[in-house]
Amino acid sequence: MTDTEDDILWQEVTAGVQKINAPNRIQDKPKKKIRSKNMYEEVGTFKSFQHDLELGTTADIDKQTMRRFKREEFGVEANLDLHGMTTDMAYGAVRRFVVNAYNQGKRAVLIVTGKGLPHPEQDVFETKGVLKQLVPTWLKSDELSAMILTFIHPSQKLGGSGALYILLRRKRG
Repeated sequence: MTDTEDDILWQEVTAGVQKINAPNRIQDKPKKKIRSKNMYEEVGTFKSFQHDLELGTTADIDKQTMRRFKREEFGVEANLDLHGMTTDMAYGAVRRFVVNAYNQGKRAVLIVTGKGLPHPEQDVFETKGVLKQLVPTWLKSDELSAMILTFIHPSQKLGGSGALYILLRRKRG
């Protein structure tokens, strides 16, 4: 077919077609907004679960679960060793570790802070490492406390006072 034959055929096919009036048109449904799957995005939805999280707090845990947790019956599903990290590096690592563990449905995790090195003018038995002091504060932040039920110092075999054994909330939905 040539272009003129196509044009003639098209005019014959469309001869009986009428234009649709605008008021009779069906409106397109608004497109659903697709949310990006950011690992930190889900954290904000748990603000209603915030609680005063302190070392060894048991407010949201039944006695049997807490007893099992203290006996380390949950095991350690993931661990993070902060030895050799600066404060900034450790903060980012702790945030990522807790959020990832929570999103993966893990329940019991371990963060090894170390006990810190003594200051030359300080008694060896009075030493408190910087990360040992800061990590519990970070765990109590709004972002992370929403995912954590409690945390304690584990037994010596898991690091004792130089580590934190953390029980994460179950991920719902």
